[in-house]
Amino acid sequence: MKNIKLLTLLFLTLIGLNSCQDNSGLTYIAAPTGDFAFTNTLLAEYVLTPAASKNIGERFIWSSADFGTQTNVSYELQKSIIGDFSDAEVVGSTNGNDLSISIGKLINYATEAGLDNDPTSAEPNTGTVSFRLRAFVGDTATSTDQLSPAVTLVLVLPEAVLSGSSVQVTTWGVVGSGYNNWGAYLDSPFYTTSDPDVLVAYTTLLDGEIKFRDDNAWALNYGDTGVDGILDDGGDNIVVTAGTYKITFNTSTLAYSIDPFSWGIVGSGFNDWGATPDGKFYYDYTTDTFKVGIKLIDGEIKFRFNNDWGTNFGDTGADGTLEDGGDNIVSTAGFYTISLDLNNNSYTIAAADIWGIVGSGYNDWGATPDFSLTEVNPGIWVGDIVTLIDGEIKFRLNEDWGFNFGDTGADGTIDDQGDNIVVTAGNYRVVLDINNGTYLLNK
Repeated sequence: MKNIKLLTLLFLTLIGLNSCQDNSGLTYIAAPTGDFAFTNTLLAEYVLTPAASKNIGERFIWSSADFGTQTNVSYELQKSIIGDFSDAEVVGSTNGNDLSISIGKLINYATEAGLDNDPTSAEPNTGTVSFRLRAFVGDTATSTDQLSPAVTLVLVLPEAVLSGSSVQVTTWGVVGSGYNNWGAYLDSPFYTTSDPDVLVAYTTLLDGEIKFRDDNAWALNYGDTGVDGILDDGGDNIVVTAGTYKITFNTSTLAYSIDPFSWGIVGSGFNDWGATPDGKFYYDYTTDTFKVGIKLIDGEIKFRFNNDWGTNFGDTGADGTLEDGGDNIVSTAGFYTISLDLNNNSYTIAAADIWGIVGSGYNDWGATPDFSLTEVNPGIWVGDIVTLIDGEIKFRLNEDWGFNFGDTGADGTIDDQGDNIVVTAGNYRVVLDINNGTYLLNK
């Protein structure tokens, strides 16, 4: 999603008309007696990434057209690049009340509209495409066919080349009962830093033990025999306690450190100044920033370190610059992605669509706020650690059922409006991969 808020989901719109025939073949039409329209809520903009082209861009749902008599009604989705439908093209049809369009198709429409994702090109990368629905009876268009109101989607093709950081993912990782039950799923990765010998990992640990190993394998692994802060090849397990940490590992000297490290959102705009846990930031190595997907309310917020007021950032002057102990930042109710750039002492708060966890296994199907996930890399949403109970869950967008994913078949693949996902009680690290249409619940 990037700062522009890559949101890999899109909305379509549809158009409708009507007709019917008697058994003698004479055309006979019942006059339309009611309106029909889409019941979905459009997004402010749809950011389209090729990696997610096979995923659903938008699922349209609409009320039924009324022809004054019981009859089978067909619906035809049309698009218009010009906007007045003089260039109308049918992009889908159904006898039901919903239609889905892939992100790949929306990218094609964006290209047809003249959008360009080349940052060196003079062509725009933001444009519009209009959609409507035709409702009809029979096979021939007539003057009594019904049309839905047209809607216009704002489509965005992000730049093909990102001006991201030089940070890279390494083959080294954290493994253990304190992270992934000794390799039940992938190790927590270490990243490069400006010092070629020094690696760093940002990770949430459980009470237990850990080691550092190369390439998710045991051929080369380090522990700490003697607990002296120096790693030993095949050394003893390192005891850890639950918390969020920055782990530094010098591959040359084999010195390491494990230090509490977490940035969070606090304030009347989120958690009543600390009455509940702060909103947790996650590290995004592609931009070397910390991000959080969050639902705010009207109020004020600040960013603080390790859930403590010893180090806290506000913004004196409301200029997007972080100041230690600075003024509170005014928040407006809504869903946002917030980024902290600690290298440049800056931050951004951008309205965004946020995926969350809902269900009997978490919040009694919405009795309390959903567990918000954070898009750490384009199309990759994460959340840890979330405590679930025996029950079922789904993923939904902005605490609304218009967009939700389940798993029909329990095969680890997300399905639009799919079956509830059965979960058992425990602590989980959650990964929702919109790009590949998969999810992980790592316990």
